[in-house]
Amino acid sequence: MVSVENLLNTLKKNNITFFSGVPDSILKHLSTSFNKLNSKKHKLAVNEGSAVAMGIGHYLETKKIPCVYMQNSGLGNAINPLISIAHQKVYSIPMVLLIGWRGAPGETDEPQHMVKGKITKKLLELLNIKFCVLDKENDLKKFDSLIKNSKKNNSIIACLIKNKTLTTKLKNKKRILKQVNINRDIFILNLLKTIKNKTKIISTTGYTSRAVMKTRLDSKLYKGKDFYMVGGMGHSLSVSLGMSLQSKNNIICLDGDGSILMHMGSLFTGGFNKNINLKHILFNNNAHESVGGQSTNAKKINFKLLSKSLGYKKYYKLSKNQNIKKIIKKFLNEKCYSFLEVITDESTDNNLPRPKDLIKIKLKFIN
Repeated sequence: MVSVENLLNTLKKNNITFFSGVPDSILKHLSTSFNKLNSKKHKLAVNEGSAVAMGIGHYLETKKIPCVYMQNSGLGNAINPLISIAHQKVYSIPMVLLIGWRGAPGETDEPQHMVKGKITKKLLELLNIKFCVLDKENDLKKFDSLIKNSKKNNSIIACLIKNKTLTTKLKNKKRILKQVNINRDIFILNLLKTIKNKTKIISTTGYTSRAVMKTRLDSKLYKGKDFYMVGGMGHSLSVSLGMSLQSKNNIICLDGDGSILMHMGSLFTGGFNKNINLKHILFNNNAHESVGGQSTNAKKINFKLLSKSLGYKKYYKLSKNQNIKKIIKKFLNEKCYSFLEVITDESTDNNLPRPKDLIKIKLKFIN
């Protein structure tokens, strides 16, 4: 076990500024500590590649080493700027990567995390990134030595952190989740009751897919078919677009605010394709809900203006005290590419099931 406070002290004494891609559940106690730093010391990006690029810019202006923290599944998003800008044989930018190691060997996790966990070390080795694994307090000395090595050689170094490694003396305040907006589960229930038999739903990673799965099971609703994006955060719309261009059936993309921010360019790709039988639904709860509830700041975005400027023909919005059934029906009956923003609260359900037999789910979806 390693104290969050001691890890943070190791980083602080090296005068490091922190950049976040998508927050990670393994590092949630650490990211909570980061959130208490002033805005110049802690910056949020929409994805891991962008966080690395921000770190590069930070070094170019200050000559101070940046730290980018992420889950290992996000390492793929970060590879391009790491190898084509920061790499020692390109611009040689020093950088620290803090990586939550989901699916580490010997651990049991979801299928997509097991695949990435198995090759995480190999990826770092291929990238010529020196790294250490943080298991116990003494490992902080190795980590500190690596940071000094990064500064001296202008190189990228990494620290892998397994699940349940980090501990904290701070008491976790129980988050009080007030129900003031649309309840996501109630919306999903009404949606599944309204869709046609041949409708296909692609739902984003995290709690959204798990909530769709639970609602179907609990309410025995069998109209339509679901494809659960257990991984590939930010790509649910692109998967939906690829389907809709080849299908005459209704296609619905259930997206999240954190997801939509990761690869917002897909809105442009969809908006300016003609004859798309696709409906795009955004659950906006302003949080990375499944990894600790860190804010996305998506509530500051005017999705009506954004969607219209990117080619969507119609925009709808659902918040509190509205007729959910009526608006869902009207939205689904539109004969054009349309966007529905659903302002939701964070879920209070901690017992959502996880999709398990993914090959079976795929075959059921395409057959």
